[in-house]
Amino acid sequence: MQNKKLVIVAHPSIKTSKVNKRWIEELNKYPDEIAVHELYSRYSNGEFDVKYEQAMLEKYDTIIFQFPIYWFNCPPLLKKWFDDVFTYGWAYGSSGNMLANKKIGFAVSAGSKEVDFSEKGRYSATLENVLLPFKLTTLYVKALYCSYFSFYGAEDEINFTHLESNAIEYIKFIKKI
Repeated sequence: MQNKKLVIVAHPSIKTSKVNKRWIEELNKYPDEIAVHELYSRYSNGEFDVKYEQAMLEKYDTIIFQFPIYWFNCPPLLKKWFDDVFTYGWAYGSSGNMLANKKIGFAVSAGSKEVDFSEKGRYSATLENVLLPFKLTTLYVKALYCSYFSFYGAEDEINFTHLESNAIEYIKFIKKI
């Protein structure tokens, strides 16, 4: 197993992204500690090399999934990736334990403000509520859920200073896992 941590990025338009693109720039400053794997650039046709993806996951003890909240879920390619890669007999089932005890965390950008993601906010749900299926998936494959890191308000005119400090905090989040 590698001490290096794997960040799987799923952003359908990373070139126009502000938050996820900035996070990747920060991640790339730590090539000895963090490996970045971008799904949309590698699999633009949506067809995964499942054996490669599984072998890659087996190499790392810590995996972070980074993506924008997309219709209160992940982008469609990441959903397909989970469906295709987390297979019966490999990720779950009586003999599926390849992700058991791996640390899994999430890093998400939300277009709306944090106040919108509250019990009394616009969506009547917290970001933790929105991410519950990902937590449950992590637990289902016997991995260790390591919470999430977030950026709120990505649709607003981003305060670059806040994004800069957030990117540094993101690295701290990853290093703590």
